[in-house]
Amino acid sequence: MYRSGLVLEGGGMRGVYTAGVLEYFMEKQLYFPYIIGVSAGACHAASYISRQAGRNQQVTIGYVNHPDYISVRNLILKKELFGMDLIFDKIPNNLVPFDFQTFTKAREKFFIGTTDCETGDPVYFEKGLYGDNILKIIRASSSLPFMAPAIEFEGRKLMDGGISDPIPIRKALGDRVQKNVLILTKPKGYRKKKSSFTGLTNYFYKDFKGLTKTLETRFEIYNETLEFIEDLESNKEVFVIRPQKDLKVGRVERNQVKLSQLYEQGYKDAQNTYDSLIEWLGGIKL
Repeated sequence: MYRSGLVLEGGGMRGVYTAGVLEYFMEKQLYFPYIIGVSAGACHAASYISRQAGRNQQVTIGYVNHPDYISVRNLILKKELFGMDLIFDKIPNNLVPFDFQTFTKAREKFFIGTTDCETGDPVYFEKGLYGDNILKIIRASSSLPFMAPAIEFEGRKLMDGGISDPIPIRKALGDRVQKNVLILTKPKGYRKKKSSFTGLTNYFYKDFKGLTKTLETRFEIYNETLEFIEDLESNKEVFVIRPQKDLKVGRVERNQVKLSQLYEQGYKDAQNTYDSLIEWLGGIKL
């Protein structure tokens, strides 16, 4: 059982909102004993756990216009829109070093959600058991359909955790987290529409029947999860931090001004809701 937990949605470049919220949490020394995230949420959680203030902003907004970060050239040559080698190798190991030592020693339990391509089901990995492979696992969780190849790990082929479990609140509840704080990347009331790429899934992923089935119903899974969260929120069973304004930032946004505005919005929303959050936590020792 965990007294409190942090549940982080993905969302590609919209995840800079989460980065802004976590930056404020770091300033306040607010760390949760249980953290779970998918895709961009897992990426930003890693630097939060390693206590590297400012790093999320630097490696996302600061590098977004790097020629290998997001480009059609990547998609043509490497079959990946995002430069995954740059993001999960060169940046953390050389350009903006990730503090593996602090991350590994951190007391927080950290779960990363991925999707098994064979079954279409979510698979979770906890840093205490997989610390040496953490970058590979987060890379798998961030490998979006049609934008990156699957990652092979422990006999599985894995992709974006947001496909099968976009906001892993049920996993947190199943792990007996008493007080869940959720960071979402879209304003309240948002609902996902059926993807225009759904018809292509059987062609591109014909060997992954489980994945194609989950991709076809992904919007339904996402919307049902949001409705579940909003019901919990109305009963004050979870605390949700989400953008108060829709800044129209896309999943593959490259405009640094818009990304900076979304990051600042995350920071300010965390700041403005902080007292209410602490009150809701009820003095629970994190």
